[in-house]
Amino acid sequence: MAKAEATTQLTAEDHAAMGHGPVTATAATTAADAHSGEAYAKPKALGMDATMWVALAMIVVILLALWKKVPAMIGGALDKQISGIKAQLDQATALRAEAEAIKAEYEAKAKQAALDAEAIKASAEEEAKLIISQAKADATALIGRRAKAAEEKIAAAERAAVADVRAKAASAAAAAAAQLIATHHDAKADAGLVDQSIASLN
Repeated sequence: MAKAEATTQLTAEDHAAMGHGPVTATAATTAADAHSGEAYAKPKALGMDATMWVALAMIVVILLALWKKVPAMIGGALDKQISGIKAQLDQATALRAEAEAIKAEYEAKAKQAALDAEAIKASAEEEAKLIISQAKADATALIGRRAKAAEEKIAAAERAAVADVRAKAASAAAAAAAQLIATHHDAKADAGLVDQSIASLN
């Protein structure tokens, strides 16, 4: 009975060493068989147990991987992926630099546009001042010319009125003198005046 329990304990330890984890229903069955007095034997094939077959399979897989250059393929794939990521990073860096350059260019253009606007505004203000000053000068000159023309017209009208008055006065004086002469002089006096005039001519 003690021998059967020892066999059961060794079997559980063997299972733990083989990575099979805790003993399940098979271990329970083995324990039951041990209690019934039957001995437990590990399964073997071609003189190798399960652990040896697992190790052999792992060696075969590793040898196949090395023969098919799987590590080199994995390394190449990783290198290709790294190269792709590096290219994407380089492209992103280039795009960022281009965006920063465009931003700087537009900022410079905006600043220059603001300066141009200020210059245009100052020029327009100066031009408006010149136009206003010229308009005032032109208006003053026009007013002066019109005032002078009006004064000249007034003076001409005054001269015409004075000449008209003088002409009318002379005409009236001549008419009055003719009437006085006709009233106060006879033929004898006229003859004397004619003779006096002839004498003054000689």
